[in-house]
Amino acid sequence: MWGRGLGARRARTGMVLVTPAAAMVTLFVLFPLGFAVYISLTDWPLIGPYHFIGGANYSDLVHDQQFIHSVLFTVLYTAIVTGPIFVVGYAMALLVRSGRFGSVFFRTAFFLPFVVGLATESFMALLELQPDSGAADYVLSRVGLAHANTAWTVSYGLALTAICVFVTWFASGLTMMLLMAGMQGIPTELYEAAEVDGASWWQKEWRVTLPLLRRNIALALIISVIGSFLAFNQFYILTEGGPGTSTQPVVMWLYEEAFVQYHLGYATAGAIVLVIAIGIISAAQFYLLRDGDDRRAAR
Repeated sequence: MWGRGLGARRARTGMVLVTPAAAMVTLFVLFPLGFAVYISLTDWPLIGPYHFIGGANYSDLVHDQQFIHSVLFTVLYTAIVTGPIFVVGYAMALLVRSGRFGSVFFRTAFFLPFVVGLATESFMALLELQPDSGAADYVLSRVGLAHANTAWTVSYGLALTAICVFVTWFASGLTMMLLMAGMQGIPTELYEAAEVDGASWWQKEWRVTLPLLRRNIALALIISVIGSFLAFNQFYILTEGGPGTSTQPVVMWLYEEAFVQYHLGYATAGAIVLVIAIGIISAAQFYLLRDGDDRRAAR
């Protein structure tokens, strides 16, 4: 009897402790999400009366060529930048993990672009990409890689290339920090044992570092992919989605529909589709990149 009363008190205490968190999640996550789903089922014009139209918005999305183009462009952009961001971030982590002289400086310098912020640096990049006064044309023309008056932001190929290089430089610092945190937690005894067995540097990275970094790699890739799918600032500032709408990512399409065309219900339907797609992709990444402990637990 006494044990049953103690268990009940612990259950009540647990409920009291989790109630604030549950209330916050309900208020700021579940309710807005449910309200967004409701808006997506209406013709909400942002200003003025609205009507419930059911799944008409979702049906229209399937036949909206501009929405489909923005989704495909976002997928292409994500596929292009994800690999370089990871490779450059991993190389940076290798450089600064050893604790050699200057590693603190390089660690700070590599992570600084991410701290400054994407919007600020997008405006800086816009100035440097100007064909008449920017540093990009001057430097690249000196080494023979571009003309002195190359217009980077008015051509689809050049604009996409410039943005991908810029985003790789911006986001690699975060990947570096995530991977470096995992590298510093790997016992040095494992590397010493590998050296005794005659393992080369590459073999130690392949057989020791990468397997033990699986969770950090999964986190870095998931953050990178989600960030790419939600890309907005760099395209809005550097190209405004142009030339035409050729570099318009899906989030910019949502912005245009909701706050320029005032089709809030239609844009919200697109946002719900985007959320579902990101959830599916993130779940697939978690499943594919899970480590041995997670696989055994799943069994």
